[in-house]
Amino acid sequence: MKTYVILRRHGWRTAADLEEAAARSTAEGDSRPDDIRWIRSYVLGETDGSLGTVCIYQASSPEAIRRHALAASLPVDEIVEVADTVVVREDPVPAHS
Repeated sequence: MKTYVILRRHGWRTAADLEEAAARSTAEGDSRPDDIRWIRSYVLGETDGSLGTVCIYQASSPEAIRRHALAASLPVDEIVEVADTVVVREDPVPAHS
C-alpha cells in the first residue's frame, strides 16, 4: 500500500457532523483492511466557519480512496501520493480543558 494525503475542504458544518463522518469512515475502512487504512486527520477551520480535513491514508490506489469515500459519504477534493516522510517533531498532544 502507498501513503496518500486527502484534502477535504468545507466538508462539514459542525464538529458533530465531522464525528458522524469519522464513524462512517472507520466502519467502511475496517471492512477493507487490505485495501485502505486511515492513519490520521487534521481538522481545518475554514474561513466560512465550516470544517475541512487533511487526512493521511494508506491505500492500494487513489481509486480505493474514492470507493471508500463514496461508500462513507465523504468529500474528496484532492488526493496526493506521499513521496517521503520527514518528521521534525511528533504531533503535539492536544490540551484538554
